Amino acid sequence: ERVTEHLAPDRKRAPLLRYIRINLPRTTRLLLLLVITVIGMASAAVAVIGSGYARNCFDAATQKRPLREALRLCDSALLDDALAENDRAATLVNRGIINMQARKFDAALADYDAAIKLTPDAAEAWINKGIALVQIGNRDDEAVMLLTQGIARNPKQPAVAYYSRAIAYEGLGRSRQAYEDYSRAAQLDPEWTEPAEQLQRFKVVRGKTLSG
Repeated sequence: ERVTEHLAPDRKRAPLLRYIRINLPRTTRLLLLLVITVIGMASAAVAVIGSGYARNCFDAATQKRPLREALRLCDSALLDDALAENDRAATLVNRGIINMQARKFDAALADYDAAIKLTPDAAEAWINKGIALVQIGNRDDEAVMLLTQGIARNPKQPAVAYYSRAIAYEGLGRSRQAYEDYSRAAQLDPEWTEPAEQLQRFKVVRGKTLSG
């Protein structure tokens, strides 16, 4: 069968505002928040609820405080030598979203890379970096690779990972893979309507079988 994509005049590709809460297995309870928002394409952040400066950094990443203040709060959290490794990784990705809001993409990618180095098995760090590359543009091949790495690490909210990879596949003109990922996202989270709406833009043309 062949999958083709069509865009009706009143429809756009992949708009998304999605919040994902992730509980980590730590004695100090963490709450990660993966925020994927599309302004043209997509951006992402991970925020961690902690205490002190780490909590302030979380608030800055999720509440869109003035960028200079937000970066100062996250920088202060990262200067804390007592910050646990997982907390530090999450705070790095919090700062990544703020850098992306400031359109400092090199700094955002550096934060995501540092988070991955600290916690290479944290699926959401890989997914965030993949979404960052989709936001930058013309790096969809890399984005697909990173999102695939994130999916392989069993993210808490896989529907968003598949949805994000579908966006990257569309950027590469790989309609079949995009269709399959939107379909998988819709199956994984039926209450989230956006993947199903995106599927309406596709047409599946089934070829004839030997018996037909």
